[in-house]
Amino acid sequence: MEDFWREIESIKENSLGVQEEQTPAEAKPLDEGELEAEWLQDVGLSTLISGDEEEGGKALLSTLTRTQAAAVKKRYNTYTQTMRKKNKQSIRDVRDIFGVSESPPGDTCDNHPSQLDDTQEEKELPGVIKTSGSLSILETIPDVPAHSNGSADPGQSVQNAVTDDEYLERDIPLQAEELSFEVSYSEMVTEAPKRNKLKKSDFKKEDYVLPKFIVQKTRFGLTEAGDLSAEDMKKIRHLSLIELTAFFDAFRIQLKRNKTEKVKGRDSGIFGVPLTVLLENDRRKDAGVKVPLVLQKFFQKVEESGLESEGIFRLSGCTAKVKQYREELDAKFNADKFKWEKMCHREAAVMLKAFFRELPTSLFPVEYIPAFITLMERGPHIKVQFQALHLMIMALPEANRDTAQALMTFFNKVIANESKNRMSIWNISTIMAPNLFFSRSKHSDCEELLLANTAAHIIRLMLKYQEMLWKVPSFLIAQVRRMNEATMLLKKQLPSVKKLLRRKTIERGVISPKTSKVLQKSPSTRRMSDVPEGVIRIHAPLLSKVSMAIQLNSQTKAKDILAKFQYENSHGSSEGIKIQNQRLYEIGGNIGQHCLDPEAYILDVYHVNPQAEWVIKPQPSV
Repeated sequence: MEDFWREIESIKENSLGVQEEQTPAEAKPLDEGELEAEWLQDVGLSTLISGDEEEGGKALLSTLTRTQAAAVKKRYNTYTQTMRKKNKQSIRDVRDIFGVSESPPGDTCDNHPSQLDDTQEEKELPGVIKTSGSLSILETIPDVPAHSNGSADPGQSVQNAVTDDEYLERDIPLQAEELSFEVSYSEMVTEAPKRNKLKKSDFKKEDYVLPKFIVQKTRFGLTEAGDLSAEDMKKIRHLSLIELTAFFDAFRIQLKRNKTEKVKGRDSGIFGVPLTVLLENDRRKDAGVKVPLVLQKFFQKVEESGLESEGIFRLSGCTAKVKQYREELDAKFNADKFKWEKMCHREAAVMLKAFFRELPTSLFPVEYIPAFITLMERGPHIKVQFQALHLMIMALPEANRDTAQALMTFFNKVIANESKNRMSIWNISTIMAPNLFFSRSKHSDCEELLLANTAAHIIRLMLKYQEMLWKVPSFLIAQVRRMNEATMLLKKQLPSVKKLLRRKTIERGVISPKTSKVLQKSPSTRRMSDVPEGVIRIHAPLLSKVSMAIQLNSQTKAKDILAKFQYENSHGSSEGIKIQNQRLYEIGGNIGQHCLDPEAYILDVYHVNPQAEWVIKPQPSV
């Protein structure tokens, strides 16, 4: 860890003196109940605390897997018990929310996380239970094996997807290993009964300890985090935090919510300003910007002349020049008056590190580091660590997630020139650890080394698996779709109980294929659409061929539709060139906006939702 300690000394010795020592805001210690209340608010379940009847909270609860439901119940029980000790009134019992039957003395929801009441199919809307004469909170999924996050798959258990020895206790393979995004990570771990036999994981400098992963190809395709609408990504973040908590619960590790010391960010300038404030200022110049413009300038400056400079992120640069440039950036950047040509790549690299170090809150949630330390001590297989990190990335705020993705892309460009700049994946991770996972709390040298070692390992995982970490797991997308459907049903109170149950039965494949075919083609389902069965109309407002009706079959992919438009627009026109940067979007229906993977099969994935629109338009960049 020589690079790490050298970076710590550099930070101390080169404190630039421009910004006064930031004093952490005084935070009143929170008790366990208040911490769980904040967790419930962070995952979008504040209605459990307030008691309000809101469709969003009900819909979210209706999509939870068994392990996710157990995690929510555990936090809600802790909250209610703490509030009762404080003599708070009007606290609902968890059984009123999830429909849990009376347990024998000594039994708790932790011992039996999946014991839920049967769905009251004939009395209310599916997934809804009644409490005190009014609709309460949606019941969780039935007690069946989960596949694609909750949809039943008769005859197939989660153990078929992954076995004990293959998943947790196998030595790190030399060949590529396949990852599945179809099944909830916490469900996978729960189905591996030998997890208590895990050996301690050692951190090694050699790159071979990080195996190569390949994401399992499915008919659903892969979805980037930026391919979904902002509203749907907000739901993904809520579900990811619940899933991350359930994942750690499966290892009997507490994902502690202890608050870290925070400082009040500045309202103007560049350094010490929250990412959201910087982006708000930048969007006055460019409405589509996702990464702070000043950070993009730092990347550009290093890429221009510093990628081949030896030890680019080890060097401290000229302190006097760095101090001068900082002051000028704070005063002139937003007015576009700063002269970038006079800055060299060394000063840009120093200020890039200072930019992240001086953020009011760490780019990544440093409060989760203790849980990751425990997980890495118990879990020898990198796949387990990858899954926990994947969920943490999905749970990040949008500004943090987009910025982190751009940062890892930039660092991989630096690492690609390792033969000349001597900056390997190990060097970058250890140098950036104190800048990206900083903590203002006091630690002993031993504790600080352990935190740094874990933080550096996390950064190394992000750099190694960057292409996969920003792909949204398919099981989370399936939950969002179901959540949106439940929200629409609760708002409109449309279909009868039998019709909805029949639809859910079809989706789960419980009934015979013959009956399923008849029901899918019933007149009531086709009345919702104005187009013939299996036909969708594609809109392409920026192309010369602006609209086209396309007949689908079971093998139609998104790329086939794009190719058809390319062919139609290429006859005697230059429009055919523009189609290369276009993507097919699903807009509306049971998801807000979704940029399709070109390899996705349209008919099987989306069942041609008649409420959705299909549009070809440019794909935004991060």
